[in-house]
Amino acid sequence: MLTRQLTRSLNLGILAHVDAGKTTLTERLLHLAGVIDEPGSVDSGTTRTDSLALERRRGITIKAAVVAFPLDDTTVNVVDTPGHPDFIAEVERVLGVLDGAVLVLSAVEGVQPQTRILMRALQRLRVPTLLFVNKIDRAGADVEGVLEAIRSRLTPDILPMGSATGLGSRAATFTAYRAEDDAFRERETVVLAEHDDALLAAYIEGRDRTPGQLLAEAAAQTRDAVMHPVFAGSAATGAGVPDLMAGIATFLPGTVPTSTGEPSGRVFKVERGGAGEKAAYVRMFSGSVRTRQGLDLPGGRTGKVAGIQVFEEGQWVRADEVGAGRIGRLHGLTTVRVGDGFGDSCRADEHHFAPPTLEASVEAIDPALRPALRAALAQLADQDPLIAARTDDDGRPTVSLYGRVQQEVLGSTLAEEHGIEVEFSDASVLHVERPRGVGEAVLRLNTDENPYHATIGLRIEPGAPGSGFVFSTDVPARDMPLYLFKSVEAFAASIEKHVRRELTHGAYGWEVTDCVVTMTEASYSVADGPPSKRGPTSTSFDYRKVTPIVARRALDRARTRVCEPVLRVLVEVPSEDAAAVQRVVTRWGAELLGQTGAGDLTRLEVRLVAARLHELQRQLPDLTGGEGTLESRFDGYEPVRGRPPARHGWSVKGHESVRV
Repeated sequence: MLTRQLTRSLNLGILAHVDAGKTTLTERLLHLAGVIDEPGSVDSGTTRTDSLALERRRGITIKAAVVAFPLDDTTVNVVDTPGHPDFIAEVERVLGVLDGAVLVLSAVEGVQPQTRILMRALQRLRVPTLLFVNKIDRAGADVEGVLEAIRSRLTPDILPMGSATGLGSRAATFTAYRAEDDAFRERETVVLAEHDDALLAAYIEGRDRTPGQLLAEAAAQTRDAVMHPVFAGSAATGAGVPDLMAGIATFLPGTVPTSTGEPSGRVFKVERGGAGEKAAYVRMFSGSVRTRQGLDLPGGRTGKVAGIQVFEEGQWVRADEVGAGRIGRLHGLTTVRVGDGFGDSCRADEHHFAPPTLEASVEAIDPALRPALRAALAQLADQDPLIAARTDDDGRPTVSLYGRVQQEVLGSTLAEEHGIEVEFSDASVLHVERPRGVGEAVLRLNTDENPYHATIGLRIEPGAPGSGFVFSTDVPARDMPLYLFKSVEAFAASIEKHVRRELTHGAYGWEVTDCVVTMTEASYSVADGPPSKRGPTSTSFDYRKVTPIVARRALDRARTRVCEPVLRVLVEVPSEDAAAVQRVVTRWGAELLGQTGAGDLTRLEVRLVAARLHELQRQLPDLTGGEGTLESRFDGYEPVRGRPPARHGWSVKGHESVRV
């Protein structure tokens, strides 16, 4: 048996609105490539990519999944992504590691709300994209209508690559246009000339390009993400899918894996095995990673690769290395998290979507499983850091969320994968606190009010908006217990850690941010005398205990202001509904930043507090007949108007906060 020599690699994303058929399309691609004997079924839960039991039961994709198939001389790594908007973070992480994408639309439902959001994300990141109009065998299929909707609602820069016949029946077929067809060449030339002045001039002068030249130009414009070939077919019957595969080979850019250069890559998914061990999915951008190689991860974390797998012939197989352009699964990186990069990709995960603005407490129904719940949430946070799983002082875990579906999935995951039935508190908007003014406090050793053998003084003052937490020291080294901490930096880092932990809860229970904390005083005692009165020698325990007390006193004197997240929201609605939507958001106090028309749609850009965003998400379907979409990005915090809300479970007494 001859084995094909695969010299190129293509990382391909398949994206769609829920139920447009992207997982079924992935199964059909694997089948036609000879990777699987029969396509799996979403309805029966036999697909390769929806591997989670929850995915198979609900029939939706929740986590990005990777499979691969050979295509000519190329290994195509297919990433099947979620379609529900509650999992947009999962989708956007994947977009940064793709070479190209297929956006799937239904020939019946056409351009749906999430389709528009996904297309804008692909355009923003300039990901080369083919369009596939699926389900031409379904009753009500209207390919021409979908093409018109694509032009008016997604982009006019499309090139239909064939025609569909027998719509609405199992006999529906897709026939690709021949490159030599004069009518197709005419349409192709007109589309390509929009982005090629030389081609436009030749067209006007009657100088025809050859079919080969036009094909090369179409491929170049597709790879530049300025033009999008459109195919049609049925993933269920296989109609049109071979033509799509040919289009993938022709129009999307593969890369030749290379081992040269410094290793650089990004982790876009983390899984855990049966024993809890991590497997990190990484896209390599340059160089290569070998087994037993050490990697420097963000935040000073490190790891050593214990094993590598790549996807070949329908399964993950062991490999000695993974090179540039490929996707690999790395084992042994115990501290790795989703979004981690190394090498030139070492910057933190950069997402283009708003972070979650809701939080909810999670409680194990069986109290005996509370420790297991905390451990399970820590594992899930490695797979999705944006849930920000954390444990409050009373041991109650809290998570950040986008919406109700994500909460339901999280609860089902804990029950089915970890055996922990949970209940959530009502989700509330995440607020922060900022210092109003300057507050100072000090506790000195050998005084009646200080039971600990250490002196610490702190000053807390407002920082610039968006600056976060800034810590500095204004203490001479002679006053620091360097016999405990070995260096000035180590002592400062220890005090900073204690202050940060205390400021996770301000007067109203919210995290304190945009503040500058300065250590203004420090002292210690030793049993033999100077620099202080004789007494017990100061220990790390003393500093660990005294620092939070001083930080709380300084914060109480500075006082805090509760601030709520503000989002810049792009709302796209049918033009006839724009006035009604505008009236609603204006009544809520939103600031209208702009309004533009795009075909039969109107785009409103507004600045809106997060609490109203969730209300808008609930009302938008009714206001727009299900056609409205919204995208949001974080735009800072602003002080709450009226009475400041306290965090769930907190009681505010004067300037002190009490956990209840």
